[in-house]
Amino acid sequence: MDDGTRPAAEPPWVTPPPDGPPLERLRPVFAVYEVTREDDRLIYYGVARADGTTVLEELWPVFRECGYELELEQRAGGHALVAEPSSVGIDGVPWTNLLLFVLTVLSTLFAGSMWYHIDPFTNPTEIWRAWPFTAAIIGVLGVHEMGHYVMSRYHQVDASLPYFIPVPTLIGTMGAVIKMNGRMPDRRALFDIGVAGPLAGLVATVAIAIVGLHLPPVQAPQSVIDHPDAVQIQLGYPPLLELLALAFDQQLYYEGGAHVNPVVVGAWVGLFVTFLNLIPVGQLDGGHILRAMAGEYQPLIAALVPGALFGLAAYLYTVGDAGINAVVIWAIWGVFTAVLATAGPVRPVRDESLGPGRFLLGILTFALGVLCFAPVPVEVVV
Repeated sequence: MDDGTRPAAEPPWVTPPPDGPPLERLRPVFAVYEVTREDDRLIYYGVARADGTTVLEELWPVFRECGYELELEQRAGGHALVAEPSSVGIDGVPWTNLLLFVLTVLSTLFAGSMWYHIDPFTNPTEIWRAWPFTAAIIGVLGVHEMGHYVMSRYHQVDASLPYFIPVPTLIGTMGAVIKMNGRMPDRRALFDIGVAGPLAGLVATVAIAIVGLHLPPVQAPQSVIDHPDAVQIQLGYPPLLELLALAFDQQLYYEGGAHVNPVVVGAWVGLFVTFLNLIPVGQLDGGHILRAMAGEYQPLIAALVPGALFGLAAYLYTVGDAGINAVVIWAIWGVFTAVLATAGPVRPVRDESLGPGRFLLGILTFALGVLCFAPVPVEVVV
């Protein structure tokens, strides 16, 4: 707050930098008495005439117009506006993204070959035949993350291209992420960026599911069926996949060593990822959406989520007939969401309420997320 120790207007020796905002635009909430440069950053020393939240809410858009991200800091016993250049877009060739993408293609081909009953160790040159599985996995994950990326660009929020994560799992990856820098302008941007990923990914997932359901099932070789140490992977299909199979009169369940085409497994991954991302905690997509919808009440709601997941794990362990795999999955996610809930959600600069249209879309998105939920997503049967 202004305590009278500094002048109400800028001293005559204060010269605003040509690439920064005019000082008179700062004056209502921040009185400047010195401006310096630190490398490519602009530092405005002065006196805040309002609380920190109000100062940032008023001045962040002003500096953003000039191409700067803004922070309010305590320096030398006073206040300082620290403006750092920001850029929205891609600088140079994203080599890291490309390398991870190629590695994920290889890891999903490796994992997919086993869904096609191709031994990747004895027949490594045959893993290319798993390309439909790889295309399905890369498709659902890539479209999901590009939904976030495109909407970030629309709202002028700096975001990276997707980083795919290659891991030797049943599906060959742990998903994909984008890295967001800078502040979130308002609740509308937070909502739009949060909801774009799940909705875009869900559209891609439904399309891939329809294609996969019309492809022929895969039959395990008799030698695999008769092997005494054979391991069977059983997927729990969420309601949305069951509804798609019913709507197109296609089969999901087979006997005698046959199973759905691996492209359907790719769609199952898309549904499972959609549900997990819509869990309303921290900086998951669901956390962004709920923070935009509920404002400061979001942490209270998010605090209930870990208990619900631990409760689900306990139920499956004590009452349900599921194996240990589902119990472990939800127990791990209980711990993970507890950590995310503690870290908290993104706080937008401008915190005005959403309009009714976005609020209703948020409710619909969470409802679609429920249709992607399977209490026992996967079981390994020995």
